[in-house]
Amino acid sequence: MARWMLSESEGYDFLKKYDVPVPEYSIVKSPAEAGKEAERIGYPVVMKIVSPQILHKSDAGGVIVGVKNNEEAEEAYRQIISNVEASKPDADIEGVIVEAMAKPGVELIIGGNTDSTFGKTITFGIGGTLVEFLKDVSMRILPIDEDEVRKMVREINSYKLITGYRGSAPKDEEILVRTIMNVCRAFEETDDLKEFDINPLRLYESGACAVDTALIFDDDHENGADGDVPVDLNIFDPKSIAVIGASETPGKMGYAVMHKLSTFPGKLYPVNPKRDVIMCFKTYPTILDIPEDIDMAVITVPSSLVPGIMEECGKKGVKIAVVITAGFREMNDEGRRLEEDTVSIAKKYGTRIVGPNCLGIINPHKGYDTTYVQRSPAPGSIAFLSQSGAIVNAVVDWSLTHNIGFSVVVSVGNQSDLNFFDYLRWAESDPNTEAIIMYIEEINRGRKFLDLVSRISKTKPVVAIKSGSSERGRAAAASHTGSLAGSYEVYMEAFRESGILSVTNLEDAFLAAEFLSHNKQYPKGRRAVIVTNAGGFAVLSNDYAERYGVDIIDLPKEVIEEMDQFLPPFWNRGNPIDLLGDADGARFAKTFNVLAKHDDLWDICMVIGFPNLVLTSERFAKQIMMLSESTEKRVVSVLIGGAEMNGGREILRENKVPPFEELETAFRVVGRTLQSKYRVKGVGLL
Repeated sequence: MARWMLSESEGYDFLKKYDVPVPEYSIVKSPAEAGKEAERIGYPVVMKIVSPQILHKSDAGGVIVGVKNNEEAEEAYRQIISNVEASKPDADIEGVIVEAMAKPGVELIIGGNTDSTFGKTITFGIGGTLVEFLKDVSMRILPIDEDEVRKMVREINSYKLITGYRGSAPKDEEILVRTIMNVCRAFEETDDLKEFDINPLRLYESGACAVDTALIFDDDHENGADGDVPVDLNIFDPKSIAVIGASETPGKMGYAVMHKLSTFPGKLYPVNPKRDVIMCFKTYPTILDIPEDIDMAVITVPSSLVPGIMEECGKKGVKIAVVITAGFREMNDEGRRLEEDTVSIAKKYGTRIVGPNCLGIINPHKGYDTTYVQRSPAPGSIAFLSQSGAIVNAVVDWSLTHNIGFSVVVSVGNQSDLNFFDYLRWAESDPNTEAIIMYIEEINRGRKFLDLVSRISKTKPVVAIKSGSSERGRAAAASHTGSLAGSYEVYMEAFRESGILSVTNLEDAFLAAEFLSHNKQYPKGRRAVIVTNAGGFAVLSNDYAERYGVDIIDLPKEVIEEMDQFLPPFWNRGNPIDLLGDADGARFAKTFNVLAKHDDLWDICMVIGFPNLVLTSERFAKQIMMLSESTEKRVVSVLIGGAEMNGGREILRENKVPPFEELETAFRVVGRTLQSKYRVKGVGLL
C-alpha cells in the first residue's frame, strides 16, 4: 500500500482535465528563474513551496503573496526556501510554484474524503485559513445529483455571501454548482483518490478559481464483496431451546440464562454432563443426547470449548446458536482463531450464530429471553438493537420503570455471522415492531446499510444513537476536509439520507421512537401552532421553538376573529395561543375545531397542559384525541406534572399519541426530527 500527494502543479493539471478553473503557474528552482517566470505570468503573483511532505504550506512559512516585481520574486524564492528549511528540515523541496495571484473573492472550500464505512463523501462550505474554526460546511455521501449540489450550496449559513450581502453583487452560483459537479465526477472516477481539498476556491461575480489544492492518493483497494448468506427469519421463532452449560449454581452464566428461559413456553433442554436435573428439567450430557429436534442453542461454556460444541450443534441440526461466551477476537489472536473456527464449523452445517461475546436476544412476544439481565422486559412495539451488552442491560431495567415494552431486543456482540442487517430485516418483518432503535459503535458496508435502512424507514421509523462524537483524533487528519468531515459527521449525514433519526441519549431515543411510531410518522413541515392553558409555558415555547428549529406561525386575521367569538376578550390573540388558566374542555374543543378547519396553515400542533381543578387530565387527553382524529397533521401532546396527569397520559398512549412530560424535551425531540428530515439549520442537538 502506497500513499502520496500530488504537487500543486500536478493538482492543477488533474483538475483542468475536469474543467475546474485553475490559475496559470510555473515551477521554478532558482531565484533568477522565479523572477523570469513571474514576469511572464504577469504581476502580482503568489509563490508557494512545492514539497510532498508539506500539506499546510502557510504553517511552514512556505507562502508569500502579492509579489509585484522581479526583485520581490527573487527575494520571495529565497525567503520561502529559508523558512521551510528551518521549520521542516526533513522535507524534500522540489521547488517553488509561481502562479497568477487570483483576485479577491468569496473564499470557499470543496473537499473530499473516503470514509471507511460509507465511502466517498464531498464537503462544501466557507474556506480559507479559518475553515476549521468556522465549520460552516455541508456534506453529502456520493453519488449526488445537481439538485443535491444546489441544496449543499444553499444550506450553509454563509450562503448570503454568494447571493450578495450588504450591497455586494451576487456571485456566480452557476459556475460554482458546475465546479462542484465536476469535482464530484473526478472523485468518483478516480479510485485511488482518497482525500482532497480545494481551499480556497475563490468565487467571483463571473467565474471562479481554485487557488490552492491538496489531492491525496492511496493504492489500497478494498474488496467490496457482500458476503451475506440469506437468513430464514423463522429461526428467531424457536419451538425448542437447549442451554449448553446450564447450571443450578447462582452467579454462573449458565444459571442466569437457564433461570430466564425457565418460563419459555416451548421445550427447554439443559445440557450439562455432570447433572441429571437442573431446575426441575431433565438434563442431558450433550446436545446430541437430546431425543427431540432443537431449534436454538444458547452456549455459555468457556470459549475454548465452543468450536467443539458448535460441531455438535451442527450435527444436531440446530438452526441458530446464541453464543453468550466472551474470549474471542475481541480479546487476542487466539480468540480470533477460535471465532474463525467456530464460524467455519457453523457454516458447514448451516447453523446461524448470534454473537459471540453478546448478551443474547429477547423476544417478549414469543416468551424467550436468552440474556442474563436481571428482569425480562415487557412485550411492546419497539425493537432495540445494540452493539453494547451493558447498554441492553441498562435499557431493559430502565424500560420497566417507564412502562415501555419491546418487540425484539438484540445484543449483536462480535457479529461473526448474523449482523445488523439481519436483525434489521427481522425487525422490519416482525408484525409486533412499530419502531426500531439502534445503539451503534461501527457499521460495516455502509452503502448496503444505507440502502436497507432507507427502505425500512419508509414504513417503520428508525432511531439511532451513535457513539464517537468527540473531537479526539481529528488533529491527525491529513486535510482540512478530513478534520471537518470526520467519521461521526459522515454517520450523521448517512443517517439523515437514509431516514434515521439521530439522538444522543437513551431517553430521547425512546421518546422519539414513540413519537414517530404514529401512523402519520414525520411532520409534513416545520410550521407549528402552540395551544396551552398556561402563560408561562407559552413564553417558554417561543424560546424552545427558536432553539430547536420549530417555526411558530403568525395567526391570520380570520383565525383570530373566529376565536374572538368564544375566547375571553383578554386572550393574547397570537401564537402560542394562551387559553388562560381557567380554560375548560369546551374552550379547548372550540379552539381545536378552528385549528382543524384551518390545518392547511400548520404542520404541527403542540398542546400543553398542566394539572388543575378546572380540567381533568382524562378529559384534556380526550380533547387532544379529537383534534388528532380530525386532521392529518401531527398533534404533539405535553402533559406537565406528576401523578395527576397519569390518567390522561395513559389515554394518549393507548391511542398512539404518546405524551411528553417535559416541555423542552418535547421541542428537542420534535426539532431533532425536523432537522433530520428537513435539514433545519442552527438547531440545537439532542
